[in-house]
Amino acid sequence: MSFAKSFCFARTRTLKPLIFFLLFASFLNAKPISEFKITPPNYKGKVRFIKQVELNYNFEGFNFSEISDLLYDKKSSTLYMLSDKGILFSFKAKFSDKNFKLTPLSAHYLKNKKGKRLKPWKRDSEGLAMNNKGQLFISFEGKPKISLFRKDGIKIKNVKLPKSLKKAKLRSRNKSLESLSWHPKYGLLTALEYPKKSDSKLKQTIYALNGKKWRLNMEPISNNAISEIEVTDDGNLLVLERAYNGIFGKFEINLIKMYLNGCLPNSFCPKKLILKIDSAKGWTVENFEGLCRVAKNRYLMISDDNDSFLASTVLVYFEIL
Repeated sequence: MSFAKSFCFARTRTLKPLIFFLLFASFLNAKPISEFKITPPNYKGKVRFIKQVELNYNFEGFNFSEISDLLYDKKSSTLYMLSDKGILFSFKAKFSDKNFKLTPLSAHYLKNKKGKRLKPWKRDSEGLAMNNKGQLFISFEGKPKISLFRKDGIKIKNVKLPKSLKKAKLRSRNKSLESLSWHPKYGLLTALEYPKKSDSKLKQTIYALNGKKWRLNMEPISNNAISEIEVTDDGNLLVLERAYNGIFGKFEINLIKMYLNGCLPNSFCPKKLILKIDSAKGWTVENFEGLCRVAKNRYLMISDDNDSFLASTVLVYFEIL
């Protein structure tokens, strides 16, 4: 998460004391799940929004905030939510064509092999994926790293990264492995939040751990970044882009379909814009960071609240038509 602090500061600076008090009182009385609409009036597009809610769950001893990614295990009907403070939450989940239901199950701190919680500078967990054997993988910011974890948050081992990632010169330590997904053909796929220093700011790369990589032309917006990737039913890729340019600048979220199938490694893949969430066009734009597939053509998208009651943890259930 690279802009949340400035985003929340800008919000705070513009609030009147009375509004601030009312927001705080509302936070104290928040329900675990409540309606929250991001779509503008009379929206029509390629996405059917099934349900839009704000989450305010209370896990005893754990701070439910700063959710950076989602993962749905269809076999066990378990929805995992990963906080970038190094916490793994799990829910029993039921999805229908018109609704969903979540029941909190557990929360676990991410811990090292000895069972000790990861140090603060090692727990910036951002991406979450599960392979075809039901194993959990988590990617981290800071020094590029992907690790295999047990479902109770205990680390098993680090995963070997290709040289192109291991020795990548990042634009900053907070612009590392933001996203992670499992592809049935290529295995784990990941992407840096922003391109490497040697690359153009709008020329992104999707990396497979076997060394293969594919290129993507980002939407031409200043400070555009990849906040998540997710494999589609047809083996292609959904890319969640996020561009924030200050409180008086453009704040936009784009959902892109990247056609990985038939795209040669090292080449730029065809793409299609699926959804544009634009603050200038009536959308309520939150800091969307997480994305996961839960059924054919149906997905969840979640926002990171930066652990501030001035922002929200918004969960959006949608179908790509």
